[in-house]
Amino acid sequence: MGYTALYRKFRPITFSELVGQEHITRTLKNQIMADRVGHAYLFNGGRGTGKTSSAKILARAINCLNPKDGEPCNECEICKGAINGSLTDIVEMDAASNNSVEDIRSIREEVNFLPTKAKYRVYIIDEVHMLSSGAFNALLKTLEEPPEHVKFILATTEPQKLPATILSRCQRFDFKRISNEDIIKRLKTVCEESKIEITEGALNIISVLAEGAMRDALSILERCIQDGENKIDEDKIKDLVGIPKVIFVHNILEAIIEYDIDKTLQSMDEILNQGKDLNNFLWEMIKYVKDILLYKSSGKADLYSQEEIENIKSIADKVEKEKLVYLIYQLSDLENDLKWSTQKTIVFQAGMIRLCSKEVENESNIEKRVEKIENYLKSGKVSISKSEATNNSVDMQRNNSYQQRTVQTSAQIESIKTSANIVNTSKKSYSEDLNKSWPKIVNDLKQSGKIVLYTNLINTVAEKINDMTVGIKFPKGMTAFGKSVLQKQENINEISSLVSMAYGKEMQIKYISEEQSKPIQHNPEDDIAKLANQSDIPFNIID
Repeated sequence: MGYTALYRKFRPITFSELVGQEHITRTLKNQIMADRVGHAYLFNGGRGTGKTSSAKILARAINCLNPKDGEPCNECEICKGAINGSLTDIVEMDAASNNSVEDIRSIREEVNFLPTKAKYRVYIIDEVHMLSSGAFNALLKTLEEPPEHVKFILATTEPQKLPATILSRCQRFDFKRISNEDIIKRLKTVCEESKIEITEGALNIISVLAEGAMRDALSILERCIQDGENKIDEDKIKDLVGIPKVIFVHNILEAIIEYDIDKTLQSMDEILNQGKDLNNFLWEMIKYVKDILLYKSSGKADLYSQEEIENIKSIADKVEKEKLVYLIYQLSDLENDLKWSTQKTIVFQAGMIRLCSKEVENESNIEKRVEKIENYLKSGKVSISKSEATNNSVDMQRNNSYQQRTVQTSAQIESIKTSANIVNTSKKSYSEDLNKSWPKIVNDLKQSGKIVLYTNLINTVAEKINDMTVGIKFPKGMTAFGKSVLQKQENINEISSLVSMAYGKEMQIKYISEEQSKPIQHNPEDDIAKLANQSDIPFNIID
């Protein structure tokens, strides 16, 4: 007999063996015992959570000759035939490869025939969301009113792709992710029966890596015994899946928090020289930062040794929670960039060095604060007098040197107040003469509540470069902050859309800085605070 994979060898054959889905198995057993089995079921949930196994157990249970407490006996002729695949009355179909109208029509023809041996003819359709629209339509009537001797069990990981007409005709059961505790408990049973020696730490790592999927946990366990040695510890698992040791993660994170580029580069070289998978490393970094945040909040760090907890405490004592949250978001963005890059090492190195830059972090914080003000202004809750607006307008003229680095003054806020409902720019019309339409385009950004974008485009000039491109010139140059705002993809899309509207065809934009922007000596955060004070806006800027 050939080799059988662990996840197939230890596939549950009774409801009691299913892990972590007691809320479903209890209901199904009660239906079977009360003889109230539905004609169509939909099993939904993530991979490896027991959908297909439950469908097979249910199909055997309703046909079993000697059922007990809603469970199949797995000993009678029907059960044995279903398990070894010789029973033709239980049909399993993979909708990923059999998704045409013809495949479903063949089912419609078969359902008219009585079962050969079993009480019910059961159709298990896996990955049902892969069926074509025509196939769904062909299935609809049969699914609604099948013959009494026919049952349907549909399984999917993406129920949102199923038509509402299909969903409404099925009893839906949602399979949840299996908890780490349940995965560990099941793995211990498997290891005992397979004579595998495994440490508690290794079991913890496998349960985390499985991400709630029992099948994935068994597959990882199987990889660890392929070398012929039935002994598994933490280091063996980490080497197999490319997870770095905690000390490497700690060192590079500590260097980032201390803004130590040299130490960061040294730590990166150690990781790269060991050939660790960069996606796994970033995943470990995000998890480590999350655990530090959890330790800082609750003092808990259950999965770490005493020495590792001391390292976690050393970082937790010198970093704020906001910084840890910021790192989680930045590392997640870097992980996404890495997935689509063909130069993973370069992207990884650049991302790590960027996290060591105080300027980048400060710039990000300023952008968030400006965004808070912009959102508040768009809410229409700003209330100031016209006299204040006039005085503030004078102040704005005196401070014209940093106009492109701050949000609008109270005079502009008053204008936004009177047009609190955001203008739908898709209904605007502009002249093809850009000299006439560009000032109107910029002004419409203000009317739409795009205050920061509007502020940075004041005094700019737009000229056609070629049939596909419009250049936006900055006579006084672009500030670093203004450049970071204008180069955001959503802002580029916004401006391109308005320019394209003027020309009646799709146009691209290009920023042209005619001179280098002069360094600004004051702190941009002071500008934001000044706006809040001048405008009497009832909110605080929080670090």
